[in-house]
Amino acid sequence: MLPPVRLKQWRPAERDACILVKGIRKRCVAGSAAAELSVLSPIVRVSQAERSVAAMAPNRYAGACKTCGEAVPEQGGELRKEADAWVVYHVGCLPAPAPGWHTGLIGSYDCETTGTDPFTSRLVSAAFVTSTGERHEFLVDPGVEIPAEAAAVHGISTEQARAHGTEPAAALDRIAALLAAHLAKGAPLVVFNAPFDLTLLEAELERHGLRALRDRVAAVAPIVDPLIIDRTMDRYRKGSRTLEAQCAHYGVTIENAHDACADAVAAMGVARAQAVRFPEVAEASLADLHARQSTWKAAAEADFAQYKARRGESFTPEPGWPIRIPRPDEARGMQTARPRRPEASSDAPTPSETPSAV
Repeated sequence: MLPPVRLKQWRPAERDACILVKGIRKRCVAGSAAAELSVLSPIVRVSQAERSVAAMAPNRYAGACKTCGEAVPEQGGELRKEADAWVVYHVGCLPAPAPGWHTGLIGSYDCETTGTDPFTSRLVSAAFVTSTGERHEFLVDPGVEIPAEAAAVHGISTEQARAHGTEPAAALDRIAALLAAHLAKGAPLVVFNAPFDLTLLEAELERHGLRALRDRVAAVAPIVDPLIIDRTMDRYRKGSRTLEAQCAHYGVTIENAHDACADAVAAMGVARAQAVRFPEVAEASLADLHARQSTWKAAAEADFAQYKARRGESFTPEPGWPIRIPRPDEARGMQTARPRRPEASSDAPTPSETPSAV
């Protein structure tokens, strides 16, 4: 979970819920075979309006525009990294976007939970969105009390979840089906801090006797995790790297932070902005980018363990990306839920051109 900055109180969908499709207001129903999946039901809520996402990273310092050579005032243009050098452009002088995965179909998933341990926490809300305008939102009754500290972050109380949330098995099965269908197309799925959200989803699916996501697709890939990409590509930047901090850094607008749908939309915007900022990310094949992130995550955990050791502090790395493998101490505290096997891509070889990770 991210630290609370701006809170949003959840409210059930309006009776006449609808979406905008190419400017036309339409009523949404998921299908006659699953009436409970209508947006008129608490299991799935489709956003009432598009949330704005602007992918511009303003320049902190004045400089000369690479295209026209004229001066660009501080915060008056866009900063990009090209050929290992930072350059500045006027907004009107930006080069055409290079083709890459970020210009095609993208999906994004986010969830809010009862706690911070992905193996024992329960799902409270979730959202799956796509770059084509698809929006699926879920409010779930986790079957346990929602701690006050968790409710303070996402704004969903135990009473609200019980009154308006759906039974978890139905929501979890639907979420897994949506993600599996998207991944089966070979399209990237953006998940900010993937080892938390995807591990929790797998644990919850097992807890409720449902097929794991990894059993519904050939591989849980390709995943794009803006957190590990940012830590690797801009490793020396100081300050917070939460989703809200990254939105500010990459010029992405986030509304209603800690709302699962708002966070999913924002994470997708950050991933696109990162691809624009770092051409090597945009130009990588999705298979290569997925493998690199696994390597970057492992290297980051090893580096942090060494840092802790130098300080005389103990630290056990968190193995596995994009799905965590439980450590022995975590396995002892789990409640029947546990991802069944390591994600195959976690053992991917290190690409020769892989940048060093934090």
